[in-house]
Amino acid sequence: MKIELKNIRIVLVETSHTGNIGSAARAMKTMGLSSLYLVAPKILPDEQAIALSAGANDIVESAVVVENFNQAVADCSLVIGTSARSRHLAIPQIDPRGCGEQAVQYAEQDSKVAIVFGRERVGLTNEELLKCGFHLNIPANPNYSSLNLAMAVQLVSYEVRMAMLSRQQPMQTALSNEIHDKPTQQELDYFFQQTEQLYRQLNFIQNSGVMPKLRGLYARADLRKNELNILQGMLAAVKKSTVASE
Repeated sequence: MKIELKNIRIVLVETSHTGNIGSAARAMKTMGLSSLYLVAPKILPDEQAIALSAGANDIVESAVVVENFNQAVADCSLVIGTSARSRHLAIPQIDPRGCGEQAVQYAEQDSKVAIVFGRERVGLTNEELLKCGFHLNIPANPNYSSLNLAMAVQLVSYEVRMAMLSRQQPMQTALSNEIHDKPTQQELDYFFQQTEQLYRQLNFIQNSGVMPKLRGLYARADLRKNELNILQGMLAAVKKSTVASE
């Protein structure tokens, strides 16, 4: 089965320096990746971005610019958020090799994948990481773990390519069906919005700490579309019962 690397996008959030966009594009192109999304960059790609792309100007020029994180990942079935720091969030952690393997498996089934890199200085927010299926942490030297943005993109892109090269045989049917049945990020976000709205009406949620824990729980459950439909049906039934009793 052909692996479509175009299904794997690199997402850069609020880049401060256009040179980092060009360097990231160069890192991507050397490994066969071509889909670049820019979330609210401080400065749009310019001559410096083109210069530092070193021949990957086609990726810079075709980059999709969006206003926010949600727009960048809405149609993706797998979202992996990178963070240099180990955070105590209730979402599964993954290393670069596992990231490459997961991304290629999804891309092979024509599902869209987003690998998200945060701001140069502060990375991704906790809220953004909680919208990811996996938290990617690069296990660098703890005494000197300083990786610039392009280095991180290069390392992850390399693992994606190595995973692609290692997959010469068709995937098992069961795994293929599993990936095909994964909900998109937009579908998950809608479910979480409805869940929070209902639970607040029922006074179950009274503070901001509950929803992140619920998001983590469902991320670990690795929901399929039919399972999400069941949960949506449960919400609808509770809403109907609540209205009827008023």
